Amino acid sequence: MISIQNIYYMLSYAFKVLRDNGYKSMATEEFNNMAEMMAQILLRGISLRLKRGLEKEYLSQTQALSFLRGKIDISDSIKTQSIRKRQLVCIYDDFSINNRMNQIIKSTLEILLKADIGKNRKKEIRKLMVFFSDVDSIDLYSADWNLRYNRNNQTYQMLIGICYLVVKGLMQTNSDGVTKLMDYLDEQHMWSLYQNFIFQYYKKHYPGLKVSSSQIPWFLDDDKKEMLPVMQSDIYIQRDNTVLIIDAKYYKNITQVQFGKHKFHSAHLYQMFAYVKNCEYNFADEKISVSGMLLYAKTDEFIEQNHVYQMHGNKISINSLDLNLPFEQLAMQMDEIVKTHFPGVEKH
Repeated sequence: MISIQNIYYMLSYAFKVLRDNGYKSMATEEFNNMAEMMAQILLRGISLRLKRGLEKEYLSQTQALSFLRGKIDISDSIKTQSIRKRQLVCIYDDFSINNRMNQIIKSTLEILLKADIGKNRKKEIRKLMVFFSDVDSIDLYSADWNLRYNRNNQTYQMLIGICYLVVKGLMQTNSDGVTKLMDYLDEQHMWSLYQNFIFQYYKKHYPGLKVSSSQIPWFLDDDKKEMLPVMQSDIYIQRDNTVLIIDAKYYKNITQVQFGKHKFHSAHLYQMFAYVKNCEYNFADEKISVSGMLLYAKTDEFIEQNHVYQMHGNKISINSLDLNLPFEQLAMQMDEIVKTHFPGVEKH
């Protein structure tokens, strides 16, 4: 189990704006479930955005009018016979808040009003809904989430990201068609958040390390690489002649049971071994030391979840992070990984 507060900290690394003064107090708030925390983030974020006003866009409108505005659609005017009513169908641009970003936010707030969250938060949501009275509700299942952000609307990036997690990670439709919000994100979205958190944590606190998510090229005897899968690392850390490849794993079980014995997932080990050896072979002339790590979220399994193996000259370790510890202790676990593989590197 992972504490709700730690999920907030993880989100604060994924969305840097959550580390700003307007949100800092949330780190000490207590939430009964994920929906409550998501609702509170949106309440805080929307309130801050309203001080600047909701984002407006020029949207194309087509409407029969008794006065001229924009361009006249002659074809539609004839087809609808609007001229009999002394009207013409006009096409014009309207500077409106009824854009897709605001539609997504309003529709998400409507979902949260039906969720298991406190009465006071629902009251605050209803107060904010007044500002979205001119915004249409949309079907979030079929919504296009590919949005463009710029200097004027970049504050929306976090808000839309939270909406996405609510809709895609929390919403669950039962066999009888009833939709409800789960207490925690589903495994797929927690995996994505977990991976991004680890990446951003090392990127922020260890500027002395080169942290990336680099592709690892296949070491081939010839140049025939058609149809070979891409080896994309989750977290690739390098300093001088030392490389650590981390693959973040978020599963219900770290091991699988075979003949009554716990065994690590073979596919995960094979994958990491391929990453490490191909990376090392490509660095053969530079004498780079390459290690690999499968970094799981700690589970409730009663087994030792940290192991180190020496495989064909390389260190491949299996580690776990206890996401239910207070965040300071969780951070210490992550710092220990750096101390072990990159001694002497300072944390910022």
